[in-house]
Amino acid sequence: MDALERLRELCLALPETTERLSHGEPTWFVRDKKTFVMFADHHHDDRLAFWCAAAPGVQEEMVAEDPEHFFRPPYVGHRGWLGVYLDVEVDWAEVEEIVADAYRRIAPKSLVARMP
Repeated sequence: MDALERLRELCLALPETTERLSHGEPTWFVRDKKTFVMFADHHHDDRLAFWCAAAPGVQEEMVAEDPEHFFRPPYVGHRGWLGVYLDVEVDWAEVEEIVADAYRRIAPKSLVARMP
């Protein structure tokens, strides 16, 4: 399974998540409205990654701790979103946690309560 397929599986497992293209990339939305994860297939650089919502301070902490795996993405980085590289060795259990946290940041409490 490639990185996009694995990421898609994680995102679509969450309640009322939909996928559609946004800015030319697969993007996942809560109730088809609010973005929580965006795939980045060499989007503005030569790297494979995804961008996601993150709690305040998480982006700075993770980028400082492990810049080989995390970065500040363009456009949304100033809002605290986290970039996660997928063209390096990926800890998919950690990615699952990151995706779930992104969902929790965006989804209404009623949907968060339904998370697996």
